[in-house]
Amino acid sequence: MSQQFQPPAPESATPATNAAAPAPAPYPGPSGADFLVPGPAPVAERAGNVGLGIAAALVAALAAAAAYGGIMNAIEREIGYAAVGVGALVGFAAGKLGGRNPVLPVVGAILAVASVFLGELFFYALALAGAANVGLGEVLSTVGVSGLVDIWKEEADVMSILFLALGAFTGYGSAKKIGD
Repeated sequence: MSQQFQPPAPESATPATNAAAPAPAPYPGPSGADFLVPGPAPVAERAGNVGLGIAAALVAALAAAAAYGGIMNAIEREIGYAAVGVGALVGFAAGKLGGRNPVLPVVGAILAVASVFLGELFFYALALAGAANVGLGEVLSTVGVSGLVDIWKEEADVMSILFLALGAFTGYGSAKKIGD
């Protein structure tokens, strides 16, 4: 004798609720009767914390700027893959901890551009310190950040602008993708 056990239908079921619920799967019981077992529960949407996402993106931007400047100093040139990596890291931090807020991809793009720019300034500071055989603090106290920006303006070319754009594009895209 094979019987199927089916749970009673909910009394206040709406068509939208029934459409979203997973279909029960048959499961053979110990006596050979098939039981209907509900499928996995739907995954709740991850809320996220926008403030935490922005803070994490800021920390990631500062760390990535230092790494980007250090890499450029070690190989003595700019590389586009590193700018893409900077944007990906900043966007990932914003999206992973911030969730799906439409502000976070924009914040990721802005902080990625700032990070690439700061990385290039850090590269110039490291290069000046190495050329003058002095410490980084002495370069910053002598030249200052405004002096480094002036050097960047003189040295910037189309590739420098392209690297800033690559960082922004990747920062936006990765924050949007990770947040979804």
